[in-house]
Amino acid sequence: MTERKSKYYYDADRNAPYSHNNWSEVNTAKERKGMPVYSGVLNYFPDAIREVARCSQAGNDQHHPGTPLHWDRNKSADELDALTRHLIEAGTIDDDNIRHSVKVAWRSLANLQKELELNGEAPLSKYNK
Repeated sequence: MTERKSKYYYDADRNAPYSHNNWSEVNTAKERKGMPVYSGVLNYFPDAIREVARCSQAGNDQHHPGTPLHWDRNKSADELDALTRHLIEAGTIDDDNIRHSVKVAWRSLANLQKELELNGEAPLSKYNK
């Protein structure tokens, strides 16, 4: 296991070189087939993914009503603490009518994205700048 560069993932060096684990550098058919996004994720969890998407929209509507869907990273800097707060209430519905378990999934994905970026394994998505 490699050591994390920081306790928090949001302070990543955005100019770090990308490793070949970077999705945008996957060039061969063999490499692409080794990352079955549709059959290995979307087909497994279609309802969960829809709920996470609904959570994204609800968060955008709460923090930036009337604006296009985007991830405001300034409002999302404590993924692991927030994930844990929602995990404690897993199995229940939050005040905004979204399951705490859905918010755990969203925060987990956010943390993973930042971790990949921090370690040079993913570029900052054009949708998340």
